[in-house]
Amino acid sequence: MLVLAALAEGATGLALVIVPSRVGALLLGNELTGAATTVARVAGIALIALAVACWPGRPLIAMLMYSGAVTLYLGYVGFATSWTGPLLWPAVVLHLILTALLTLASITHQLRNPL
Repeated sequence: MLVLAALAEGATGLALVIVPSRVGALLLGNELTGAATTVARVAGIALIALAVACWPGRPLIAMLMYSGAVTLYLGYVGFATSWTGPLLWPAVVLHLILTALLTLASITHQLRNPL
C-alpha cells in the first residue's frame, strides 16, 4: 500500500514540476499564475521526495534529493526571474548548507555500511 501511495504522490509531484498551471486547473478549477507556479513546483519537488522516502530504506536519500533540488530551483528563480523576496537568498543558502550536510551524512553512512 505504501508503494502505491508513493507512486501516486510521485506522479502528482512530477506533474506539479512540469505543468503546475494545468494541475492547478484540474485540482482547483483555476490555472496557477505568477509566483503560485514557483510555490507549486517546490511542492512538487517535496512530493517527489516524499515518494522516494516511502520506498524502503530511502529517507536520507529523499531528503538529500529534496534539499538539492530546491536549492537548484530557488537559485534558478533568483537568477532568472524578478521574483526575489527578502528570504529567497537566505533560503537558497540554508538549503545549500543542508544539502552539504546531508551529502556528508550519506557518504558517512555508505562508508559505515558498505554493500
